[in-house]
Amino acid sequence: MEKKTFVPQGPRPRPSQQRRNDRGAAKDPYNTNERIRAREVRLVGDNVEPGIYTIQEALAKAEELELDLIEISPTANPPVCKILDYQKFLYQQKKRQKEQKAKATKVVVKEIRFGPQTDDHDYNFKLKHAQGFLQEGAKVKAYVFFKGRAILFKEQGEVLLLRFANDLEEFGKVEQMPVLEGKRMIIMISPKKKQQ
Repeated sequence: MEKKTFVPQGPRPRPSQQRRNDRGAAKDPYNTNERIRAREVRLVGDNVEPGIYTIQEALAKAEELELDLIEISPTANPPVCKILDYQKFLYQQKKRQKEQKAKATKVVVKEIRFGPQTDDHDYNFKLKHAQGFLQEGAKVKAYVFFKGRAILFKEQGEVLLLRFANDLEEFGKVEQMPVLEGKRMIIMISPKKKQQ
């Protein structure tokens, strides 16, 4: 009887890997060409006569122009499609998203911490920093931290924060009055809009 030797064939793909590969096509954010499932589509765009076409007519037009049929609004009835170069279309979409992200303002919050008995020198030093932060367009979250029995001085902390807000009046406006949260008393100051 002949002995069979086992020859490894290389690693077999795990089921999870196989599923991931099957979904690779679903990674595309838009259905294109044969992946469009509707019977009729509304064609829009520069290089076609706008209107409702059967999917076969739309695909034939795309092929004729050597471009792709892209479903840009799948929820419309019938779905809206454009005939474009798909890679170029994706590039333009990414570029547009990048521009929108750049326009969206990011709110930066800078924290300034005080003790309930902060001396004048320390107070003025922190006040200068807060003025700088507000001029840069950042919000300032100032708080008094109470350690142990210092919580007995919460009125002192509130007075300190109100003085701080008052001193920053020309740079920012109070968004939230002093509030005690646990061992901290917090005040929020947002920058004033710059006059054009």
